[in-house]
Amino acid sequence: MTANFTDWDVDLPNDPEEDYQAFIRGLRRREGFGLFFVECSPAEGERLIQKVKQDIPKKTIEVLRLTEPIDNLYTIVNDLPNRDKINVLFISGLEHSLYNYELRKLTQGWSSREKYTYSWKGVPPILSHLNQQRERFRDDFNICFVFLIPKFILNYFIHRAPDFFDWRSGFFELPTNPEFSNQRYTQLIEEGDFEKYKNLTPDEQREQFLEIQGLLAEEHLLPDDKVKLLFKLGLILAATEKYEEAIESFDKAIEIELGAPIESCDKAIKIKLFNDAVDLSSIEHNVRSNLGCYGETMIKSYNKAIVIKGEAKGNCVQYNQAIEIKPSDFKGNFVQSYNQAIDYNQAIEIKPDDADTWNNRGNALGNLGRYGKAVASYDKAIEIKPDDADTWNNRGIALGNLGRYGEAVASYEQAIKFKPDDDEAWYNRGIALRNLGRYEEAVASYEQAIKFKPDYYYAWSSRGNALVNLGRYEEAVASYEQAIKFKPDKHEAWNKRGNALLNLRRYEEAIKSYNKAIEIKPDQDQAWNKRGNALLNLRRYEEAIKSYNKAIEIKPDYHKAWYNRGYALGNLGRYEEAVASFDKAIEIQPDDADAWYNRGIALLDLGRYEEAVASFDKAIEIQPDYPYAWLIKLVAMAYRVIKRAGVKI
Repeated sequence: MTANFTDWDVDLPNDPEEDYQAFIRGLRRREGFGLFFVECSPAEGERLIQKVKQDIPKKTIEVLRLTEPIDNLYTIVNDLPNRDKINVLFISGLEHSLYNYELRKLTQGWSSREKYTYSWKGVPPILSHLNQQRERFRDDFNICFVFLIPKFILNYFIHRAPDFFDWRSGFFELPTNPEFSNQRYTQLIEEGDFEKYKNLTPDEQREQFLEIQGLLAEEHLLPDDKVKLLFKLGLILAATEKYEEAIESFDKAIEIELGAPIESCDKAIKIKLFNDAVDLSSIEHNVRSNLGCYGETMIKSYNKAIVIKGEAKGNCVQYNQAIEIKPSDFKGNFVQSYNQAIDYNQAIEIKPDDADTWNNRGNALGNLGRYGKAVASYDKAIEIKPDDADTWNNRGIALGNLGRYGEAVASYEQAIKFKPDDDEAWYNRGIALRNLGRYEEAVASYEQAIKFKPDYYYAWSSRGNALVNLGRYEEAVASYEQAIKFKPDKHEAWNKRGNALLNLRRYEEAIKSYNKAIEIKPDQDQAWNKRGNALLNLRRYEEAIKSYNKAIEIKPDYHKAWYNRGYALGNLGRYEEAVASFDKAIEIQPDDADAWYNRGIALLDLGRYEEAVASFDKAIEIQPDYPYAWLIKLVAMAYRVIKRAGVKI
């Protein structure tokens, strides 16, 4: 993140209270799984947690504070004792899990840009885990997750965990208090020396390292301040005997101070700033020796810096020449990085009344998850050019991402007003209406999109979804079939068609639809499970069990598949196996009254009346009005009494 972002804030001041209220609205409306990201310092994060707890007292809010590096967040969440009662879970401290990755960036021959920005090289294990397990988070946790992340962590999510980050319900930024940052900066600079860092515990050293990384990402940081922080970072690394990494940090500090690449190792050693840093740190003789041993490495590093710096300078010249040749042409592709987003800001400085640039800037901000600022940018574009349908449409998308669906609908309607045949605006309007539960209107909106673009796969598919919400399954099937006609290799449409057919009790057709979905994407655990349900309804229990087994093979903690498997086994009279399957379902989801009840039925059939009564009791405890549970429990109790009396049944 660069200081140019401060310029944006001057153009379009961000209202912290407005952002906070948008965040609160999002949490209030969110039922079940959700992902929110809040960019903030650790101290600001703690204040936010307390404020949210006061403002949303009706939700169960918990905090998971990570103080050590982790590779598996799913297991930690799954093992929380009150997991099933949590509505909102704040997670802080994820930066600890990126510590080793940060060190690796300094030592594995990465380019200067890769070392000091956010490289695509490698993936930190925790982010790889989040990418791979996102479906499990969604399916298994009825929790809205709020990740509290420092500035320097944000780009890791954007670039290294895009699959997970793309599922975000919202992204919010808590502006850092410059006074607090300055105080902490001063404290770190004045108090930090080599001896102090050397005497810290490994955990404390990691904390200092990460805190400095966080300050280095601050937007208002001056070059001189950055130099000092980089030297402190180098001292921490030297204190932990990570000498090569320390040299790399010193290199960067010297480059910034000189405003040019280091030309040779000898020149670097002669720089007073470097010597002052060494003297200030009171580095012992053995540390000096270790640093000296890396002279050859330093020379290679400096030579590489010259090449990289030269390339960067050349790129800057080309960019400036482009502006001189055609200063009004600032339309660009959808951006996916801060650097490109900054280009739009520079364009606006040259030509502030260019609506297209404001629109593209909004797209850039939206792509970075900064939807509130994106809306403000679109508003500016509309102020300049109020009849631009594309901008109204883009504004609606940003509002939808903020959960402000009513406003999004109004924005799409403005787009349609200026461009009545805008199929995308009609489609997006349908999405917003469906999110508002206005299914009839959503169907009508999708139909308008289809009118202008008859082969619009997503409009046909989404129309089917809205029709399912209305219970109009026959029409939904027809809609999914149209979607399949235009994109026959989309497994989602085949799967949804199968679901609609299942609701119509057209089980054979449903099975064929699921078979097609599985043919396209064999690892669809949900399709295997629903296929099993269709077979179950046809009383083809053996086949159903095989289908459930396949779902479980793909997703071992698939609660519904374990439950359905138990039900099928019970119908085959394989009660011991049924009990084991229900036990597994209960292990995954302990508050499933159905699983407890049907477990009791299987135990009753096995003549294990004591256990059956206990199982029915559990079902009733979870759901006091559970149908027939009391009656069947009484039957089990009667059998228990008869058995105790020694009467053969």
